[in-house]
Amino acid sequence: MKIPVAILGATGSVGQRFVELLHNHPWFDVVAVAASKQSAGKTYRNAVNWLMHTPLPENIASMVVQECQPNIPVKIVFSALDTEVAGEIEKRFAEAGYLVISNASSHRMHSDVPLLIPEVNRSHLELLDQQKFATGKIVTNPNCSAIGLALALKPLHDRFGIEAVHIVTMQAVSGAGYPGVASMDIMDNVIPYIKSEEEKLETEPLKILGTYSNGHIIPASMKISAQCNRVAVSDGHTGCVSIKLKQKVSPEMMIEAWRSCSSDIHHLNLPLAPKKATHYFDEPNFPQPKLHRHLDKGMGVAIGRLRKCSLFDYKFTILSHNTIRGAAGGAILCAELIHALEIR
Repeated sequence: MKIPVAILGATGSVGQRFVELLHNHPWFDVVAVAASKQSAGKTYRNAVNWLMHTPLPENIASMVVQECQPNIPVKIVFSALDTEVAGEIEKRFAEAGYLVISNASSHRMHSDVPLLIPEVNRSHLELLDQQKFATGKIVTNPNCSAIGLALALKPLHDRFGIEAVHIVTMQAVSGAGYPGVASMDIMDNVIPYIKSEEEKLETEPLKILGTYSNGHIIPASMKISAQCNRVAVSDGHTGCVSIKLKQKVSPEMMIEAWRSCSSDIHHLNLPLAPKKATHYFDEPNFPQPKLHRHLDKGMGVAIGRLRKCSLFDYKFTILSHNTIRGAAGGAILCAELIHALEIR
C-alpha cells in the first residue's frame, strides 16, 4: 500500500516537477496539492500553468488545491514553497506532526536540520533527534548547484582531502522558477548575479561534507569561492571547478575515485537513486546540458575535462539537472531514504 503524501507550493515550477516525479511513484501517492490563497479552491488544472514535457496526470489535475495549512490527512509533505513564506509554514507543519521534506532554503543551515544528500551524508539524519517538533520533523534538500558540487567533491574529499575549491557556475533559467528571467534579459546575454546563490554555494557544501559528532555537525574545513551566472539554457547547471587537494595525486587517481565511488544506500534499492552518483566522461567536450542533464533518471552528476590547474592542482567541469537532482528528485530521494530506514 502506497504512502499518502501532499505537495506544498504545487503550482510552481518545482512543485510541478514533484507532481511529475511522484505520479506513479512505487512508494508514494499524491493525495493533496496545496498552494497560495489565490490558487486555493480551484482545481489543479485551472490553477497551474503546466510546464512539464509530460502530460498533466488526470488524477492530480482534478484535485482541488488546498491552502498550506496543517490539516491535510497525510504524514509526509514535500515543500516547493518560495523561501519568503516557507520558513513559517514548514515550521507549523512540523509542529503539527508532519515530516516536511523541504526544497526551500529557510531551514537548511539550522543546526538541528539535516541538509541531506542520501549518497553523501546519510549519518546527518541523526540530527532529527535534536529537533523539538514533538513527532514532526524537517529535512532539507540542498541548493541545486551545491548538490552537484558536493556529489563531485565527496569521493575526492574522502580519499585525498580538499583544501580549497573555486567554482564558476552557468545556471539554467529553470532555476529562477516561472516566469523567471525575462526573455529580453537572458537572450543574447549572461547575467552574472543570482541572489544569495554564491553564499549558498560557499557554505552549504561545508555542512553537507561535514562530520556528524555528538549531536552536531563539524563543518568540512575546506574553503570555497563561488561565482554564479544565469545563462540561456533550459535545464542543467554547469560548473567549472578548480580544486586544491591535501595530497599529491594523479589524474588517474581522481578519475578512479569518481568512477568507483559507491555509497551505503545502494542496497536499499531506492526508486529514484541513480545507479552511480558520479559519471566521468573522457570526451574533451563533455559534459553538456543537452546531452547529459537526464543522465541516470536525471539524478546522476556528469564530470569531465579533468586537467592540471596553474593556480590550484586540478580543474574539471560538472553538470547536474537542477530541477530533478537539484530540487524535486533530490527531495524525493531523501524521503525514500527516510522511509527505507524506518525513521519515525
